[in-house]
Amino acid sequence: MNGLLAADHLFDQGLTLAVFIIVVVKVVVAFAVLMGAVTLMIWFERKAISDMQSRIGPNRVGPWGLLQTLADGIKLFFKEDLIPAESDRFVFKLAPYLVVVPAFLIFAVIPVGGSVTIAHHTFDLQVADPPMGILLVLACSGIAVYGIMLAGWASGSKYPLMSSVRASAQMVSYEAALGMNVVTVLLVCNSLSTRAIVDAQGGSFFHWNLITTGIVPFFLFLIAATAELNRPPFDVVEADSELVGGFNTEYSSIRFALFYLAEFMNTITMSAVMVTLFFGGPAGPVPNIPHIKWIFPILWFTGKVVAFCYMYIWFRAALPRMRYDQLMDLGWKKLIPASLAWMLLVAAALTSWRWALIVLAGVFIGWIALTQAFEIGADRELSDASVLPSIGQRPLPGRVLRRMTDGDAPLDDEASDEEVEA
Repeated sequence: MNGLLAADHLFDQGLTLAVFIIVVVKVVVAFAVLMGAVTLMIWFERKAISDMQSRIGPNRVGPWGLLQTLADGIKLFFKEDLIPAESDRFVFKLAPYLVVVPAFLIFAVIPVGGSVTIAHHTFDLQVADPPMGILLVLACSGIAVYGIMLAGWASGSKYPLMSSVRASAQMVSYEAALGMNVVTVLLVCNSLSTRAIVDAQGGSFFHWNLITTGIVPFFLFLIAATAELNRPPFDVVEADSELVGGFNTEYSSIRFALFYLAEFMNTITMSAVMVTLFFGGPAGPVPNIPHIKWIFPILWFTGKVVAFCYMYIWFRAALPRMRYDQLMDLGWKKLIPASLAWMLLVAAALTSWRWALIVLAGVFIGWIALTQAFEIGADRELSDASVLPSIGQRPLPGRVLRRMTDGDAPLDDEASDEEVEA
């Protein structure tokens, strides 16, 4: 009896060691793949935009310029690490890591393939599958803005601080719409696990959440995710013409490289999140070929993510930057009401068609009321607007101005031409 217990104990120890080794290998492989993907993404973006602008792009280092990103990283690594005299040194050094780490944590819960059996151990091609995986994605996407906020505040400079304040307001505005569209997907899939969300879409194209949720949540999620990433046309946080270089103006050397790395890593991870939520993740036709069947889900997943990455590159090359007030109007006046309305419609449709009709009527009435309220507010803002200021005066931020016409009376604090002549 004691011998059997000892054998079971050794077996459990061996199983625990094997599981530990598998987890370590998955973490290392995921980190290496993500870093390699970021390197290729930077090259891909520079090359694709250069083609769209009739330029050559990177072509010096390596074949087709593939090693240009590596050369730039080595150059940044050996540059001097400057720290402003007025900065908070500890927070200034910590901020880049607070931006990079959440991007990797999001990728850790994304299923990149199916199941694989090695040495009688079956495991999913996914670093971790917590039961609340999609909540971890939302939490990490919100935490990343802390690094941007702290970077701007700790720099001791006004332009980085203004950029970080913009980033915080932008995150608050679009995180609500992002979360409501995720809730719409969760209502259909009935699970918070990313693996369960992928499995629920594995039947065919018509089972993808892109179709089952009615397509609208995908486009709303895409707009909100683009604003969360600070990608064009929502890149007001790094507006070069307004804020020099944004929150990372005072950064140099490897710390600047970390911010640059985090931007492209977030683009890849958010593309993977959209593929997981709406396009079935690694789901797709798999030929019945022994020993290599596990490769095809990875190829499907990679192809979908590359398509989204190219879409973001296309946005950057084709769309102009929005004004900050337009960005806020889009988030609060259009995106959030539309996301809430569609989420209520999906929830009612899953309950019964009667509730769907009632909610549809309520959404229609609410939409008319909101439209009227926004129009009244816009008319009131125009009626209260001042004329163009005279020389030496500055309008308040966001103030609507109009040109003075012949019928306009002069401002109270300015004398008219007749009074001056008299």
